[in-house]
Amino acid sequence: MQKELNNYPYVSLATQKLDNSWVWTPIWFAQLPTSERYVAFSAGKAGKVKRLRNFSTVQIRPCTATGRPLADAESGNAILINDLAACADAHVAICSKYGWQMRVLDFFSRLSGNYQRRQWIEFHLSETS
Repeated sequence: MQKELNNYPYVSLATQKLDNSWVWTPIWFAQLPTSERYVAFSAGKAGKVKRLRNFSTVQIRPCTATGRPLADAESGNAILINDLAACADAHVAICSKYGWQMRVLDFFSRLSGNYQRRQWIEFHLSETS
């Protein structure tokens, strides 16, 4: 699914809870240039960010904007990005994919003060997928 994933506008990212159950969340994502890694962003205090601090294992599947699955899930790993250069690269990748929609979101995020509170996420599919 690695090559096909970028053909979808959204993926659903599942993060693991302490009770070992999974929480699925549809997200915007983009592939990093010349890489098999993907990036996404979230509110810094979102549940998925808290869960990623506990478990790096994730499940990923293409989905609609509302989260309806479009393919089977595959395992992967995710990390929280804190390096400013890596965050900037992630932002460029997302802006390249979502264009005006991301610029509008950035505008309102800056107005509300949420822009600086974003948490960037990097993920990839497991090699055994």
